[in-house]
Amino acid sequence: MKLICKTYSLGKHSPRSTERGFFCPGLLRHGTRHLAIFEIMSFNLQPTLEHEILTLRPLRDEDLTDLYKVASDPLIWEQHPAKDRCRRDVFELFFKEGMASRGAFAVIDNHTGLMIGSTRFHSVREAESAIEIGWTFLAREYWGGRYNQVMKRLMLDYAFQFVDNVLFYIDENNLRSQRAVEKLGGKRTALLDGVPLEVRPNAAVIYHITKSSWIVNRTSAL
Repeated sequence: MKLICKTYSLGKHSPRSTERGFFCPGLLRHGTRHLAIFEIMSFNLQPTLEHEILTLRPLRDEDLTDLYKVASDPLIWEQHPAKDRCRRDVFELFFKEGMASRGAFAVIDNHTGLMIGSTRFHSVREAESAIEIGWTFLAREYWGGRYNQVMKRLMLDYAFQFVDNVLFYIDENNLRSQRAVEKLGGKRTALLDGVPLEVRPNAAVIYHITKSSWIVNRTSAL
């Protein structure tokens, strides 16, 4: 969450009340009064993010069938610890967890209108200045091209409006996902601001992208 202060010229007249701000007596410049507006910017875990080739929108209950059409491919989970997620009953649990997280997205191919995968934002317990991107999968025909990088670029651009760090938790055997994050500039880490990060049994490798490094590497990430 960020507190943003904006000032606006009021001329000779100051309002009696404002919805989202207050008059600061000290803000007087050459006889012109200014209004200081303080806006609270909070991280919405499910915005709609759009690009020419794809859209990320909040996952909905009615998306289960279409998303399972993608997830039913066993090869998607080949390097994932949950290799049985291609089964309907296992995937339904994964889907329910995503809905409960309130941070899950459906990924839509704008050219076909079809759902091609899913991803999530998730809070990081160890730090308020960080967010996690994970639980990502795409249909195999979208591997190796622009779609994953565009999707991550949309999420990183959005996230860095609110936080200074983005983390990715990946299984040590999932080399495909590790390489994808490395292309975005991700570096392996075990600490965040000096605080040890708790690894997970199925995601022992943690990658870290900082806001400052993303500003430098953003253009070359595609």
